[in-house]
Amino acid sequence: MDDFFKVIITVLVSILVVLLIVDILVPTYGFFAKVDSGNVGIVTHFGKIEDKVLDAGFHLTGFFEKVHPINIRTQIYRTELVAFSSDIQQVVLLVAVNYNITPDIANTLYRTVGGNYLETLMLPRLNENVKVAISSYTAESLIANREVLSGEVLELMQFDLAEYGITVSAVSVENIDFTDAFEAAVEAKQVATQDKQKAQTLQEQQTMEARQAAEREKIQAAAEAEKLKISADAEAYSITTKAEAEATANKLIADSITPDLIDYTQAQSWDGKLPETFVGSDNAMPVIQTESGGKQEE
Repeated sequence: MDDFFKVIITVLVSILVVLLIVDILVPTYGFFAKVDSGNVGIVTHFGKIEDKVLDAGFHLTGFFEKVHPINIRTQIYRTELVAFSSDIQQVVLLVAVNYNITPDIANTLYRTVGGNYLETLMLPRLNENVKVAISSYTAESLIANREVLSGEVLELMQFDLAEYGITVSAVSVENIDFTDAFEAAVEAKQVATQDKQKAQTLQEQQTMEARQAAEREKIQAAAEAEKLKISADAEAYSITTKAEAEATANKLIADSITPDLIDYTQAQSWDGKLPETFVGSDNAMPVIQTESGGKQEE
């Protein structure tokens, strides 16, 4: 009986040793599994995906169960895509997608898409959504609307990938390139626009200078006219004042002249000589007629 138990114990120990050797040599099919931090483990048994999802840490697994690690950290998927704008211009875009796998339903992603979900799911959806979004923009408007374009692609990607357990947190259009011919045409247009703006600026400057010159001439003419008006007013005032003064003086003189004064003035200016000829008889005395009408006998 003791020998029987010894045999049983020997067999069990042998099996355990074999299993430990298998676990060491082929750890994916052993009894123990380790899931690293930032990952979850998808368990398959003979290729069949189990419903359970293993968190980070050590786990005891069934024999012939294999654990597939899935990274659940936020990751960046970056790729270059080719699309066409609304004006049929070829555009090459460098697009980056920030995403992470939802831990609780990581097995759903693994079951429906597989481990190569980036190439089989992410890339096709991203390529399609970028083409849809970019078709609403002309080539020239893309650069100015890069952030808006990124937001539109983000919404499309979130809607498409949510059912697979992929959460898209951000989409960024990092670079936009055009064909050489288009870039040359844009550059030529920019040069023409700059030349036009330069000409408009020069014309506006000349117009402004002409207006300023006209305004200065207007102000100067107004000043000259005001100056002439003041001078004319001064001269007219001077003439009026002088005339009024002369009129006042004449009136005073006129008021001061009397017939006696006139006679006296004429008498004072007579030199005492009689005129050589006079009207009358030989014995008659000459008569001096004054301006006042008086008579003086000699």
